[in-house]
Amino acid sequence: MVLTVGSFLFFTAMVAVIVYLLVRRDPQSTSDDYFLGGRQLTAWVIAGSLILTNLSTEHLIGLNADAFNHTIAVMAWETTSALAMIVTALFFLPRYLKRGLTTIPDFLAERFDRQTAFIATILFLFSYVIAILPVVLLFGATGVESLFGISESFGIGRVTTIWILVWMIGGIGSIYAIFGGLRAVALSDTINGVGFLLMGLLIPILGLLAIGQGDLFEGVNELYTSEPEKFDITGDEPGSFLPFSVLFTGMIINQLFFWGANQSIVQRALAAKNLKEGQKGVLIAAWFKLLAPVIIVLPGVIAFYMFKDELGAGDAARAYPMLVNEVLPPALRGVFAAVMVGAILSTFNSVLNSSATLFSKNIYAAMSKDPTEKQVVVSGRMCSIVLAVGAMLLAPLIDTSGSLYNYLQITNATFFGPMFAVILMGYLTKNTSAISAKAGLIVGPIIFLLVVFIFGEQTQALLKTMFNLSHDVHFLHFLAFIFLLTVALMGMISVFSPAKTIYVPRDSHAVDMTPWKWGRLNAVLLAGATILCYVLLAR
Repeated sequence: MVLTVGSFLFFTAMVAVIVYLLVRRDPQSTSDDYFLGGRQLTAWVIAGSLILTNLSTEHLIGLNADAFNHTIAVMAWETTSALAMIVTALFFLPRYLKRGLTTIPDFLAERFDRQTAFIATILFLFSYVIAILPVVLLFGATGVESLFGISESFGIGRVTTIWILVWMIGGIGSIYAIFGGLRAVALSDTINGVGFLLMGLLIPILGLLAIGQGDLFEGVNELYTSEPEKFDITGDEPGSFLPFSVLFTGMIINQLFFWGANQSIVQRALAAKNLKEGQKGVLIAAWFKLLAPVIIVLPGVIAFYMFKDELGAGDAARAYPMLVNEVLPPALRGVFAAVMVGAILSTFNSVLNSSATLFSKNIYAAMSKDPTEKQVVVSGRMCSIVLAVGAMLLAPLIDTSGSLYNYLQITNATFFGPMFAVILMGYLTKNTSAISAKAGLIVGPIIFLLVVFIFGEQTQALLKTMFNLSHDVHFLHFLAFIFLLTVALMGMISVFSPAKTIYVPRDSHAVDMTPWKWGRLNAVLLAGATILCYVLLAR
């Protein structure tokens, strides 16, 4: 235990010291310095920050738990990300950087009006506060508790332990976001990302070696032979946890919005020093997303092979921590815990920084009379403090029955479909009006809440009767339906109330817009590799 705690403290302190030394002289006098790292991020820093902002314990524990209970079909959350990131690199990012945007609502303000940007900002902040921030903290706290067994070691109740860990992790993450700005967040993400990749790959390797009694390939063969049903990537059976059909409906919308228009993700690419570095960073991250299932899905199958007689479906969240404690030497457990906490901090502080950016630029600055750059930065820091405290209060109260990862995705889906519809219509059409955009942002989420949450049972019963279904309709199909409904609503309103002026994109000349010459080749290879995954693993 002493060795584990010692290695944990050493690695955590090392990351903090390195980041401090790298950013201590950074200017933070302007909003670009604080929120966009002075627009100086390079490809590898962007890639590392994108991956660690996205991947955290909700993936390590949540997706591995889903793989334990279901099949590797859940890896679709990762593999299809690569396709969406191609679209981000080649379509969205050039348009964002050309305009010199700081936030996604900045585009909505230019294309439609300030009220539209304000509504979008509120929706972003609401989704972050009720879903991402508290879920990340809760997953992190339960993961550390499972790995260290803190409540048992110190004789503290498990609930009390979770509260303590939530506030400890949230407090540390807040320091990075509040005092360091985006560059500190991105650098810590990159350093932790290296550790996350190495330690994350080590777990399935050690697990397969244990299954194969020292022979890695024998372990792979034994696992595949013993649990063949787990390796069906399509998940295409009635009532599937993640049916193959959703890849062509809501999954597309979800991924395109998340990687192409979600502020907490896109902000890393908006901080690129030029288009070349931005595109390179996004596409490098896309390659790592194809590797991610080895880290966040395969261990769940390995854990099922090892512990299926000990753990029931309701205990799936314990599967990954049990595997770590089973295969990882004590000397490395502390390092692994530090990497896991680093991943939690990276996601938490990244979302916190993006939330502060949204509030400062699209609410505070818009509602204040000529605020100074210093006042805008201070407002961002105050927003971070309020949101961090709110998330730390909410996290331990979340219902942990069922799939927390699914809870996160369903909650996000409430906003993703309508927001992406508004953004896409803004780019692809000329006559779509501001009033239609506001209607889409308000009506879309309300309809999703009604059909999925409030009247979910009645909706499912009606659809089963109408289409003679034996199982519930997956929430991602509803996401696609709401997206299309929002597009139709906006189109209909714009026919009767078209835009008063035709939007002409501006060129801010903020960064060099020369594209990465290998971008299109990487896009083709990434798309081919993604399709190959499904060809090889479909049963």
